[in-house]
Amino acid sequence: MQHTQLCFQHPELKGARPELTKLGLPRAISGAFASVFSLTSDTSGQRYAIKCFTRHVPDQERRYQAISSRLARLNPAELSQPWNLGFEYLPSAISVGRDRYPVLKMEWAEAVTLSSWLDDNHAHGFAVDRMAERFEALTRDLAAHEIAHGDLQHGNLLVAGDDTLRLVDYDGMYVPALDGMGGTERGHRNYQSPMRGNDDFGVALDRFSAWVIFLSLKAIASDPALWNRLHEPSGEFLLLTEDDFKNPGGSTRLQTLLTHPDRTVSGLADQVRSLAFQPLDVLPPLALAVPGQRVAATNSTASVGGAKAAAPGTGGLPGWMAGHVPPQSAPTPTEPSGMAPVGFRTRTWLDVASAVLLPPMLIATVLMVVAGFSASPVGPGIPVLAALAFTAFAWSRRSERTQVRAALAKLTNELGQLDDPVKAAEKLRKDRAKFDAAEAKRTAAFPRALDKLTAQYHGELKEAEKRKVRKQRDMDKKIDGLAGELSRALAKALSEKQSAYVRDQLSRRLIAQSPPTGIGPKLASRLAAAGIRTAADFTGYRPVQNTHYNSTGAVLVLSNGRVIDVHGIGETKAIALDIWRKRLVASAEARQPTSLSASERRPIEQGVASRRARFTAQRKDVESETDALRVKARKQMVDGQDRLTRANSVAGDQARQQREEFSRRTVGLQQNSALHGTLSDSVEAAKLRQRELSFVCYLGFLYFRR
Repeated sequence: MQHTQLCFQHPELKGARPELTKLGLPRAISGAFASVFSLTSDTSGQRYAIKCFTRHVPDQERRYQAISSRLARLNPAELSQPWNLGFEYLPSAISVGRDRYPVLKMEWAEAVTLSSWLDDNHAHGFAVDRMAERFEALTRDLAAHEIAHGDLQHGNLLVAGDDTLRLVDYDGMYVPALDGMGGTERGHRNYQSPMRGNDDFGVALDRFSAWVIFLSLKAIASDPALWNRLHEPSGEFLLLTEDDFKNPGGSTRLQTLLTHPDRTVSGLADQVRSLAFQPLDVLPPLALAVPGQRVAATNSTASVGGAKAAAPGTGGLPGWMAGHVPPQSAPTPTEPSGMAPVGFRTRTWLDVASAVLLPPMLIATVLMVVAGFSASPVGPGIPVLAALAFTAFAWSRRSERTQVRAALAKLTNELGQLDDPVKAAEKLRKDRAKFDAAEAKRTAAFPRALDKLTAQYHGELKEAEKRKVRKQRDMDKKIDGLAGELSRALAKALSEKQSAYVRDQLSRRLIAQSPPTGIGPKLASRLAAAGIRTAADFTGYRPVQNTHYNSTGAVLVLSNGRVIDVHGIGETKAIALDIWRKRLVASAEARQPTSLSASERRPIEQGVASRRARFTAQRKDVESETDALRVKARKQMVDGQDRLTRANSVAGDQARQQREEFSRRTVGLQQNSALHGTLSDSVEAAKLRQRELSFVCYLGFLYFRR
């Protein structure tokens, strides 16, 4: 690649200028199966990305021809953005030794990877949310043309200067012409479903990775702090990794998203978690996550009271509950059975008898009153009272009245067994509000607790580091001081050796044998009797005042520091002795040794070396102790995180169960409200029928109705 004039025959690549590193070598962007170089053509001035393959792929030329043919037929006007980059597969383009190999010549895109773009723009929620919409639109473009990229991930999604997306790396792309062939790769592990296998190669290939990327973008748009909390610098993922998909229960990252207060984020996280263990060919397209597309993709209907849309066939459950709560069929409201038609039906013999008897009895009563029987009001009224009593008896025997009373009693009893919908709705509202408040508090407390553990961990690391630095500084001071200690010890040993030599030389000079001036045998004998025989036995003299003779005397200072008064030794003779001794000391010091022998130095140096080794070992022990503290602190943090995550997971499961219960209660409340209304209407209808079967209506039935 350094000599494009020799290795290429293609007219645009022959003599092209490669982008170089600081060492003057062609800069390569290497992946698992290929390396990409940037070349600028000398003939056209166009910049290209040249992909050189590092492994053999069966049917590679056929695949690229099919992909190129399909992408060439795309109408740019029908695409949401210009994500498609032109490329040309060159079968024998580059020479390596005596062999020629294929390369892929692609348009060079002036863009940055999605992760790099997020590094710079994650704090701008609106821009990230718009990027999520553009990514979803890109997946719709692919799905609409039955294309799957095969490796959707941050490195293959480039963001241009106008914030539109570009797709690169078409090695694993699926197009309809490749149907029936297997895939050539399995995609980046941090973006693929654990269920993806080598046989998965079709239009659904990108669905899981699309949900993962869309969730990450929507989460960052809602909460920019998640980028720094869940993403790692230069990490090969956005917010979630392969381990989070394989073990969602033990994933701190996924639990953070599942418990996020933003319902969109937690809902998408729950969707990704459920999709991770489903076959790729049954995964829903990403369009279902976008409100504008969901309406077109599903036939959901709006639920009562502002609840979420109810999925078809879910018994009124909110759409997000579909698949999580067993569907309930709404019971048909009970209709009042056995109700008689309005009014009385056919006449019985009692009705006929009452209709026949009552008029004559009434006429007879009137005639009796007119004939003069009014003095006794009871007498004339007996016939009509008897007729009325018989008529009342006939009325009471009508079956319609019994049927209406029984139906009314049944309906009233059923209505009484139902909860008041208004009170039930208010109780549900209060329970839900209390639950939501508790959940908001719990979900907010979880990341705070994790942050507290992390802060505690970093605090312990900082304190351990301080202790390490302090102890190592003390050890370093001791180690650095050993050189001075060695010098002082050697100097002390030499001084002691010299002092011993001088003392030895002085002890060899007897006062009696070579007396100083003025010291005769008699005084020498007195000095010997006092313990002063050699120059080593005394160190000097001290003048003293002789008060008795009013003169100055002298005492001699022995080598042990005591003073002694020797008869006959006055100040003059003491001075003579001192001068004699000093002359001997000067003579001995002139001949004293000036250095230590190797045998004399060795134990001193070994002692210092031993201390140096001990201090060095202690310094290393400080590092080991600090490492142990780091491991202990990290274990405490990880254990704490696991404990919090497990507790949060259990609480999350309980919260989901509670939400399902609220959804069931909502459905039950709707059904109960409908049944309550039906029964209330039925009770009113039964009361109306009961009024239409009154005694007055019965009299009307006897004479005016059939």
